Amino acid sequence: MIEIEKASEIKRLVEKSDRFAILVHRNPDGDAVGSSLALAHFLRGMGKIADVIVPNAFPDFLKWLPASDSVVNFEQKKEEAVELLNKADIIFCLDFNALSRIGEIADIVSPLSTPRILVDHHLYPEDGFVVALSNTAACSTAELVYNLVDYLGDGALPSRYIAECLYTGIMTDTGNFAYASNRKEIYIVVARLIEAGIDKDLIYRRVFYNYSIDRLRLFGYVMNHKLSYYPQSNATLITLTYNEMRRFNAIKGDTEGLVNMPLQIKGVRFSCFLREEQPGKINVSLRSVDDFPCNSVAADFFSGGGHKNASGGEVQGTMEEAVERFNRAIEKYADELVK
Repeated sequence: MIEIEKASEIKRLVEKSDRFAILVHRNPDGDAVGSSLALAHFLRGMGKIADVIVPNAFPDFLKWLPASDSVVNFEQKKEEAVELLNKADIIFCLDFNALSRIGEIADIVSPLSTPRILVDHHLYPEDGFVVALSNTAACSTAELVYNLVDYLGDGALPSRYIAECLYTGIMTDTGNFAYASNRKEIYIVVARLIEAGIDKDLIYRRVFYNYSIDRLRLFGYVMNHKLSYYPQSNATLITLTYNEMRRFNAIKGDTEGLVNMPLQIKGVRFSCFLREEQPGKINVSLRSVDDFPCNSVAADFFSGGGHKNASGGEVQGTMEEAVERFNRAIEKYADELVK
């Protein structure tokens, strides 16, 4: 899963360095937070200083992860984040393939001469990394971090804290093993994490059974009033405005998993969720099944990208404009949707 030559170079760089900053993408998910914390735990176990920096807040249902309270939120602690980046000997870039994915932090990182190491599983990584450990066959960045830690640690079993973080990343980025999870190597990794002492059932409950009553009511409202079904295109669309989010007291992570639900409808191959993050900015989540390439839809219509079955993007404009782009997308991909 990892190239030994690249892993060997990372080992050399890690051994001669003392301070590390670990960056993840904007709107960090379970894979971003889990893989970055796992790497931080490992580096700290080597006696290194390792700081995880996120561009903005991550969901509440991930705040049980070991040492999650040590994560530095750039939006809330900009000066501290900048200081940590300036002090770092190495900057690890996890779960994103381009600096544009980290928002304003890119303006800080880009001019620095500090070596950057990429660990990621998304398509088309950009240049600018001294080592790019990139493999699109991996189910998650957490899987790659497991392999890297396994190599750096000479095959030793990871600590339970590291294992909990890695399992969370793998579980969330495969939709609890519902997609991108058909390779036996994934389950060999999971077996090792269980051997390290995780309770996988408890982790599932901590992530997926950890919401407010408002979130459950929000889902009911969306399914009843905001889900549009396009049977002639085997597609669905969910829209949710900023005011609707406020009406249900939605907090970070409350819409997690919403885009997947319409895929339960018989025959549906493509699901699109348009969420107004703030007035004038629409966050786009796309999911598909089988061979329908929602990453192509993301690139063609929503200035985004991702994986074949799980992608995202955004629209700078109104909800009406975003819906119009969706309509053009299903028209363009009609032949592939009705296979």
